[in-house]
Amino acid sequence: MFDNFRKNSERYRDYEVIAKFIRLAIPARWRPIGYLEHLVRSRTGGRIPKGPFAGMRYIHTAFGSAYVPKLLGIYERELNPFIEQACALNFPLIVDVGAAEGYYAIGMALRNPDARVIAFEMEQKGRAALKEMAELNNVTSRVEIRARCKRPDLAQILATSDRALILCDAEGDEETLLDPETIPMLAHTHLLVEVHEFVSAGIAERVMKRFAATHKIRRIWQEDRHRSDLPFATLGTTLLPRFYLDWSVSEWRPERMSWLWMEPRTVDAPAA
Repeated sequence: MFDNFRKNSERYRDYEVIAKFIRLAIPARWRPIGYLEHLVRSRTGGRIPKGPFAGMRYIHTAFGSAYVPKLLGIYERELNPFIEQACALNFPLIVDVGAAEGYYAIGMALRNPDARVIAFEMEQKGRAALKEMAELNNVTSRVEIRARCKRPDLAQILATSDRALILCDAEGDEETLLDPETIPMLAHTHLLVEVHEFVSAGIAERVMKRFAATHKIRRIWQEDRHRSDLPFATLGTTLLPRFYLDWSVSEWRPERMSWLWMEPRTVDAPAA
């Protein structure tokens, strides 16, 4: 299925050059992607219509990622079965590292009303968007927003609960952060980790090797996206070049991405 993935990624990089020119020349509302974002927002009413976070209210933008797939509920849909599995486990503590505006942090807070959620986001604009998302969905009291996550932060947090879930999108820092030798509680923690091979080649294998003795590990590969994932058709969508429709539902990845779903072989906490 992904024989042409790299070619498509190169095409999207070309489209981004075109898009930068268009952003300078045309007001946002009338740009192709701006039109499609407005269409999806108006048709959904700003609520995610399907997926694990169906019903979640969404702000008017995404921070550092694609907006339309999130608002449609198809963002990283490869992970949906694992998100459902995680929700069924009723974790008392959920940690989101690299939370951006909060697709996962706020979504998991909604799906897990008894959980404490700690969301780490390095960028101030991302944290402001996170705060807005929490307020919009009435989960402010259960979502703690922090800046950068370092090993001591993670160790301190995990020490407060004997059962935790970590969601990690750390842009390559996953290898530095997630080390069970320095944070022993990781050996008893469920993890869903996006691995960034384009940042550090071989990182997925190194992380898997690190957790192989303590976790059952499944690698999940990104699937293709297609304009048919956009459920709304108008005169405007018929007039737009097809690559804009493809681009709107794509997730703008530099290469084919993958994630690691890691389940501890035992959930017993280490002895103090």
